[in-house]
Amino acid sequence: MANQPNQHQASEGTASRRGLTRDALVAATCGFLVVLMVGAAYAAVPFYNWFCRATGFNGTTQVATSAPSSAPLARKVTVRFDSNVAGGLPWKFEPEQTEVEVKIGEVKTIFYTVTNQSARTTTGQAAYNVAPLTVGAYFEKINCFCFTEQTMAPGETRQMPVVFYVDPSIVKDSDNDGLNTITLSYTFYPVREPAIKPLAAGEAEKSKGSEKGNL
Repeated sequence: MANQPNQHQASEGTASRRGLTRDALVAATCGFLVVLMVGAAYAAVPFYNWFCRATGFNGTTQVATSAPSSAPLARKVTVRFDSNVAGGLPWKFEPEQTEVEVKIGEVKTIFYTVTNQSARTTTGQAAYNVAPLTVGAYFEKINCFCFTEQTMAPGETRQMPVVFYVDPSIVKDSDNDGLNTITLSYTFYPVREPAIKPLAAGEAEKSKGSEKGNL
């Protein structure tokens, strides 16, 4: 009978240790899941961007290296142009023409005009998409100001081209059978820390010569 309390205490100690072990396991599992979810969130951003470019998802346009190999089709569509500037970027940004009619497969060049209305140098990057969203996989850009950051001097005005065509394979897509209008939309966002462009060889030599002359 004298051993019963000791056995009871030992049993309680074992149960307590098991409880602590379970709690530690649950805490470790939750911590691992949090780390996994955070890592997945960061990885999802570049994957999502790649997915949009590859598939045209959400109206993301494509990048072409050349014009179509076949002649333009007789079917025509109207392409409208939209422009927006996000807060914090003192630019005036608008298309030189609000719309054009093009044949499917025809390469077309249009221009947007941008003016930096501030007294300082500013940099912007354009985001873009097309509507309806199903057209994204067929809207091909050969050249576009949206491919790179744009840095504007104080008061500078610049014409920025977009060279594009609508891929003829769109006529095989039943989702676009009734398509007659496409809207290409751009929004310029401010770039707080512009990418530093490397100096060309000639500019680097001039810079070195200037530094020597100042010594």
